[in-house]
Amino acid sequence: MAGSSTEHAPDYRAILGISDEAARVRALDAHLSTRSYVRGFVLSQADVDAFRQLSGPPADPQLFHVARWFRHVAAILGGPPAAGPPFGLQASRGRRAQPAWSPPAGSEPCQLRLYNSLTRRKDVFVPQDGRRVTWYCCGPTVYDASHMGHARSYISFDILRRVLRDYFKFDVFYCMNITDIDDKIIKRARQNYLFERYRKTQPQAAQLLEDVQAALQPFSAKLQETADPDRRQMLERLQRAVAQAAEPLEGALRAGQAGQELEGRAQVLLEEAKDVLSDWLDSMHGSEVTDNSIFSELPKFWEAEFHKDMEALNVLPPDVLTRVSEYVPEIVDFVQKIMDNGYGYASNGSVYFDTVKFANSEGHSYGKLVPEAVGDQKALHEGEGDLSVSAERLSEKRSPNDFALWKASKPGEPSWPCPWGKGRPGWHIECSAMAGTLLGASMDIHGGGCDLRFPHHDNELAQSEAYFENDCWVRYFLHTGHLTIAGCKMSKSLKNFITIKDALKKHSARQLRLAFLMHSWKDTLDYSANTMESALQYERLLNEFFLNVKDLLRTPMEAAAQFEKWEDEETELNKSFYTKKAAVHQALCDNIDTRTALEEMRALVGRCNLYMAARKAARRRPHRVLLESIAHYLTHMLKVFGAIDEESSLGFPLRGAGASLNLESTVMPYLQVLSEFREGVRRIAREHRVPEVLQLSDALRDDVLPELGVRLEDHEGLPTVVKLADRDTLLREREEKSRAEEEKRRKKEEAARKRREQEAAKLAKMKIPPSEMFLSESDKYSKFDENGLPTHDTEGKELSKGQAKKLRKLFEAQEKLHLEYLQLVQNGGSP
Repeated sequence: MAGSSTEHAPDYRAILGISDEAARVRALDAHLSTRSYVRGFVLSQADVDAFRQLSGPPADPQLFHVARWFRHVAAILGGPPAAGPPFGLQASRGRRAQPAWSPPAGSEPCQLRLYNSLTRRKDVFVPQDGRRVTWYCCGPTVYDASHMGHARSYISFDILRRVLRDYFKFDVFYCMNITDIDDKIIKRARQNYLFERYRKTQPQAAQLLEDVQAALQPFSAKLQETADPDRRQMLERLQRAVAQAAEPLEGALRAGQAGQELEGRAQVLLEEAKDVLSDWLDSMHGSEVTDNSIFSELPKFWEAEFHKDMEALNVLPPDVLTRVSEYVPEIVDFVQKIMDNGYGYASNGSVYFDTVKFANSEGHSYGKLVPEAVGDQKALHEGEGDLSVSAERLSEKRSPNDFALWKASKPGEPSWPCPWGKGRPGWHIECSAMAGTLLGASMDIHGGGCDLRFPHHDNELAQSEAYFENDCWVRYFLHTGHLTIAGCKMSKSLKNFITIKDALKKHSARQLRLAFLMHSWKDTLDYSANTMESALQYERLLNEFFLNVKDLLRTPMEAAAQFEKWEDEETELNKSFYTKKAAVHQALCDNIDTRTALEEMRALVGRCNLYMAARKAARRRPHRVLLESIAHYLTHMLKVFGAIDEESSLGFPLRGAGASLNLESTVMPYLQVLSEFREGVRRIAREHRVPEVLQLSDALRDDVLPELGVRLEDHEGLPTVVKLADRDTLLREREEKSRAEEEKRRKKEEAARKRREQEAAKLAKMKIPPSEMFLSESDKYSKFDENGLPTHDTEGKELSKGQAKKLRKLFEAQEKLHLEYLQLVQNGGSP
């Protein structure tokens, strides 16, 4: 800064003597504006001292000389210039210092919020231990086939888990239980055992009929007592089915029939009456079943089937799986600790949780999830189980709201030794003991179906917080919504359910997952034809986009040629790409809203399709690098959602018979050669006018290749597009196309027929001379003039002037038509 000519140095004593800072800045700017034109001008120490007197840069944009040099001095000093002794700043003549830099203001990033049943609002998700997330999920009670209600919960939680792990990059530790000790399991296992024992006795037809009639008596009594309309309807259907199966057998016995025909009718009745007979046998002989192994075989079988179903649905296995039967010692210890803490009491060999004492204890609260349901005896009894609700058991409790931690086993139930006598765990305590053993005193997430909120999860919370003496056993409670079947309630107990295996016969695991992704995980989902059709349409849209991009990428191109100049279309598409990515991120932050995320992805694909269509219309190739980036992003998001379960670099993969065979990469080179050969043949056939060859090439495209899962798309002026797709999808498309063409042909024929009829009717009308056109209408007119025009109506009244005028116009129009007909005949036309 030193070295500027003294002849240009301002009189700083005069400038600094100006008391008003604004006036002083204007005077300094005037001096600097003169000096800035001097060659080699740099600030002197005197200039720096002058700038020390300023409180900040001037706001007036016209004083840009002072503002510019103020920032320059601020950058050199490492901050705004301030009054004080010189800093000894030096600079060579003509050398400029680097200007100051400040970071952009930016914007606040979205925070992940999850709907927390404990607060009934979306709360910011904050794990207790950095990026590590501990998660416990209530698993199935395995006594029957897994159904779409299970799929609703476990696919939904699989999606949430994958998004937390693969999108938000949390380290998720996922624990799930299998309930293999439960009233439903005990009752079902016992009844299955007794029914099979009865079947092995091979009862005679008459004995079977007698037993069924005996079993129907208590069944009918139960039906009369049933208040729930859905359950009552189910029982009535069962009663009718048994009666219909019994009637032919009764008739055969009255007729004295024997042999295979009688045996066949007996077998039909035996199968139809299985549930009725099982209940009846259980009521008489249930207490005789004492072997614990009988109660373990049933859940082992259905657990294995459950895992197969989850694998088929591409649901990730848990990091750790717990079974109640393996945690009985831990459950006993858990119950004992609750009693030691003063919240449990023994009664007649059972142990109950003292809800009153817990609720009145400082720092505790009972019914956190559904406080309005506390005292709902129907819900509490359902939570206790069919085998555990009796007048005797209810009398053991201090309060009706208390629930069993440990149940004294009755005859016909499995049992384990414990300090209170032989018994078995209560339903609620199972999850608490297993989750508490693995995840400790507080977990980040607990999940389950919304029907488990009360009493199961509320009781879990109470007994766990009684054990750990805290008020934070679960931080975020996530509950998936109900699943209905075409708008109707689904229930295993009502036998109104669709098994996962049956659902997978109609739709693929990806299609089912897309249907779930298109709905909020916490709301009711209706599994119906409309729901699945929406998922199929979405899959088709995405698949077509991926196939189009793959075709584009297969076109040979030099490395440099693929980086084409962007026009306005590419810039706009890229802008839309980043806008949609931001919208997807915002949707996932908002309670992992996959429905909105998929809609944004759909909109992005729609934008790409418009871009590609415009390029095709202009006979130009789309920009491959940009479309490839978008396709990879969509593929990545579908992998995050679990909709792509294989190692696919782009789009939906197609696999061959071998698990390691990538069908697309294997066969596509051959199909590409075939397509190019076909194009050459078609070109020659057109040039030499050989329609038979063109017909053969069309048959290859329309009939042969779809059977192999290959689609060829011919575009005028552009290369043929080759796409690999699902064979059934292509055949369905061909059938739809055939139906559409047939409908088009039918409509064309119908239009031609109507046109012929109209022409025939017109010709018939033209043949009538105008003098005869009204004579046949004797039901309207009684008199006519010499030209055949009506003059009087049927009652003999003369027609009004208005009526006569209207008829005259019709007469004149017919004169013209008839004249046209005569001319047509005269000219040799067909009459």
